[in-house]
Amino acid sequence: MRAWPLWTLKRAALAYWLLVDALALAVVVYVIASSPQPDPAEVARFGVIAGTAGAVIIGSSIYSHRVDESERNPWAAHLCYLTAGVIALPCNLLVLLLFGPALHGVLGQRPESHRWVFTLSATALAVFGTRYLLGWTDPTQDLPVMVLGATALLVVRAALIALGLKLRSPRATAEEVVGEPIDAVLGIVAVSIGGLMGFVATTTPVHALMAAAPMALLERAAQLPQWRRSAQRDAKTGLANAVHWDGRARYELAKARSRSRPMAVMLLDLDHFKRVNDRIGHLAGDAALSAIAVLLSGTVRRGDLVGRFGGEEFVVLLPDAEPAIARSVAQRVRHAVADLAVTTVGTDGREHLLTGLTVSIGVATTQRFGYELPDLLVAADSALLAAKGYGRNLVVMA
Repeated sequence: MRAWPLWTLKRAALAYWLLVDALALAVVVYVIASSPQPDPAEVARFGVIAGTAGAVIIGSSIYSHRVDESERNPWAAHLCYLTAGVIALPCNLLVLLLFGPALHGVLGQRPESHRWVFTLSATALAVFGTRYLLGWTDPTQDLPVMVLGATALLVVRAALIALGLKLRSPRATAEEVVGEPIDAVLGIVAVSIGGLMGFVATTTPVHALMAAAPMALLERAAQLPQWRRSAQRDAKTGLANAVHWDGRARYELAKARSRSRPMAVMLLDLDHFKRVNDRIGHLAGDAALSAIAVLLSGTVRRGDLVGRFGGEEFVVLLPDAEPAIARSVAQRVRHAVADLAVTTVGTDGREHLLTGLTVSIGVATTQRFGYELPDLLVAADSALLAAKGYGRNLVVMA
């Protein structure tokens, strides 16, 4: 139990995540204990809503598997049928609908199960909070109140999750915590389809099956932002990949040129990294790269753009960085890497504490080399080679 990734959270984040989980569990237990047995009509509505959602999600999953797509997260479809349940079902059957996202998390074998549990708990609190707003035993179908309820569901769920992510990573960007505008649009579409589905299910349940087609389209559309983000991120570290970093860096340099703002580029290369792979194993090497990525993101300044160029090489764009500031950031990174200890597992199956990592850094500034990215990269690479030649674990300014 002590080895659970949950315990690696910062103290404030751990307390908040456990509080949300405990509150959600308490609400679910209360609902199950206090709700009367559903009647046949309510069970029929549940069957239509759950059956439609299940057919859409399973069908989409089978299709994705056949065309070899990356892992999916059908969050929009979950939000859709949960909204329908808030309107059309008694609270105890609404609990059963929550088994949908719960089952998806279990079958998905997520490496960060505590994050999935936290997201599920926040969703449960938002769902039952919305139900209370609409009417606990007999939810209203008055349009203004339903719109208010849908807004509350989206806002409360997003706020609960965003606060948890911010406490976990205080330096995380707004996009990483709240999501992109397209995520908000998809959420609005999801609760709109769910609201219509729930309204129809209360009158003629069989007609709620018509929601399958728009729900399937929504489920596919919701994957587009995830796939786009995946295409921009390095798979091992989660940092911007070389192509995405290059585009962002060129854009930022063009803006800086027009405003005469100083910029710097920092190239980093782990020293003797091949020894880690050869002596302990490639899994240990991957763990070290991931740890370096987390360290870099937490050590550079807010607004600095961190990317991975491949292998053991990383790159950072530093906006508004005079040479002295760039050197200071680079030295801070170098010292942080030297102090890093990474727990990993070697090829022998035993746990290893990886220490003694060092990094060589080359830095180039716009004051000397201008605002063209290729020129800055060439200069930073030359400085990096010089740092390697002088004995490694050094910062060299071009």
